[in-house]
Parts: sequence; structure tokens; C-alpha cells
Amino acid sequence: MSTSTGALQGIKVIDLSRILGGPYCGQILGDHGADVVKVEPPQGDDTREWGPPFIKGVASYYMGLNRNKTGMRLDLASAEGRDVLMTLLEGADVLIENFKTGTMEKWGLGYEQLAQRFPRLVHCRVSGFGADGPLGGLAGYDAAVQAMAGLMSVNGEVGGEPLRVGLPVVDLVTGLNAALGVLLALKERERSGKGQFVEASLYDCGLSLLHPHAANFFADGREAKLTGNAHPNIYPYDSFPTGGAPVFLAVGNDRQFALMCKHLGVPALAQDDRYATAGARSTNRAALRAELVRLLAERDGPQLAEELMAIGVPAAPVLSVRAALEHPHTAHREMVVKLGDYTGVASPIKLSRTPATYRLAPPA
Repeated sequence: MSTSTGALQGIKVIDLSRILGGPYCGQILGDHGADVVKVEPPQGDDTREWGPPFIKGVASYYMGLNRNKTGMRLDLASAEGRDVLMTLLEGADVLIENFKTGTMEKWGLGYEQLAQRFPRLVHCRVSGFGADGPLGGLAGYDAAVQAMAGLMSVNGEVGGEPLRVGLPVVDLVTGLNAALGVLLALKERERSGKGQFVEASLYDCGLSLLHPHAANFFADGREAKLTGNAHPNIYPYDSFPTGGAPVFLAVGNDRQFALMCKHLGVPALAQDDRYATAGARSTNRAALRAELVRLLAERDGPQLAEELMAIGVPAAPVLSVRAALEHPHTAHREMVVKLGDYTGVASPIKLSRTPATYRLAPPA
């Protein structure tokens, strides 16, 4: 167990949130040295039961979002529970919550109410759609927001049905934006001496993920289409079958394309007017794909990916979750952390003097 201090040493966080976005925000802050107290309702965070698999009776889902926190349970619907929370907030810098809009206010714990007693408190709310507007106050879940924010409409095979992204990308980016908002508010507090209300909604964060599809729409008004693994703007930026496992080519400029063509033994392909520029390659992608599928048919995918990366052409084998987690570079980057029976993905944020530390397994 690391004993080094993090960038947020001395910051106390009360995390009232459940499910994903809020807890992920709290874990980010905890990884970087904040003292995070996770306060759960009497029945516990819902995700404790989101399994199998279970680890000593607790779902792996919960375990992936709640390390570096101490835990306790409070019934905030009771006056006694709220009194305990107010005591906790006496020394706190940050409050994270994701209750349905109006719930905290009903309990006398809304931002305006708490700010009178704790003017330096940064109050962070993760919500589905924000408090007002046509959808204000409604509950939001990742997959539903993926559908409504347009993400599903651009995810799926050509000619197929729109698909949910295979991980809770909206919840995760909402947690990241919540953590970023907290840090911005803490930085501003150094100047003003005052806390403020920070909100990260799933809906807003879902829309923020629409690049480049939103930028394309603003430019020409055309609806995005399902493109499978292919990028809508650049090519070849797609997965390709080989004589072995599939390979993903991520060729972003003319130099990389020329290097790839030379490596494949067809340098003249990079001089073909149909493929000589990024715009031409994107326009003529169907013909280029057919040519590359032919050239790669006898190649070993993983070996080819290594060869291309070595000469400066972005490429990768299409790995399973197990293969990615067990990859030698994953170990080299110290991206798997172990604490007793707990194993999780480490913080991707690398600081040279105050790195992330892993002090506490998720609360039992």
C-alpha cells in the first residue's frame, strides 16, 4: 500500500452519491489524496447488488467505483441522519450528491440552504437532465441518455440498428466532468474564499461526446450515418480482416498512409489520385477498403500491427478485455492496482511529484 500523499491531500469530500457518475467522481478525488467519506442509505448503494460476479457478497460493479473511501450509512430522510451529515459537513470542502431534483431541498440540504451555514463548501450535483427545462428533474440512466443524446444513432454496423456503446460512457464522462468542475471550484475558492454549486448532467455530457458528428452537422446539416468501426471523416480509420486476428488501422495523415503503403509493398497506392490526400481517401473509402482487404488477406493481424506501429503508423490488434488487462504495457503503465482481495483499474492521471495512491479498498 502506498503511503505517499496526493495532490488533493487535506481536501475532505462527503460523497452521498450512488450508482456510477457521482461515485466515479469521488473515486477520482480519492485516488489523488482527498479524504472521501462515502455515505450510503440504510439499504446501501444499489450497485452492491449489480452482479454477478460478487466478491464476498458485494458486486464487482460497486467495487470498481468506490476505492479510497471510508464508508458509513445514514438515513437522510430522518432528522437524526441529517444531523450527523451536518456534523460531517463542518470540516468538509466538497459535497457530492445525485439525488432526484428537489430531494436535498426537501430535506433542508439544498445548495442555497447549505451555503448559508457552509459558505466555503463546493456542492457538486450529478443529475440526469438538470433541474429545469423541458426534461428538468427527470431521472437519467446511461443507456437512456445514450439513446436521447444521439450516441446510439452513430454507433452500429452499416445497414444495422443503432447500438448502445458497450460501456457506460455517459456516466463515466459525467463523473470526469464532475471531478473537473469540483477542481475548478476549489481553485476559484482560493481567490474568492467562497464555494459554489457545480452541476454535471448526463444529458449535457452525452451531447458533449458527439464530436465530430455535431461539428459535421453544424457545418453541412447532414445527419450522421452508421459507419461501423469506420471514422466518418478520415480513412483508413477502420478495422480490417487479416489472415489472423482483425487489425485496426488508424491512419490520420498522408505521411502515415504512404508509410503503410510502402510497408505493404504497394508504394504507388499512395500516389493514386483517389487516395493521395485525406479528403480523397475519405471520399473513395469503399474502393480503398476493398484494396486493403485484398492486401491484408494473407497477413497476420497482430504482427502487422506491431510492424506498423514500429514505423510510425497507428495500428492495433483488436484485443479482448482479458488480453488488454494482461498486456505487458498495461503492467508497465501500472494500470492494475491490487489491495488485498481487491483488484481494479488504476488512475490514468499521472502526476510526477504527487501521483495517485491506493490506500483503501471499497467499503465493505
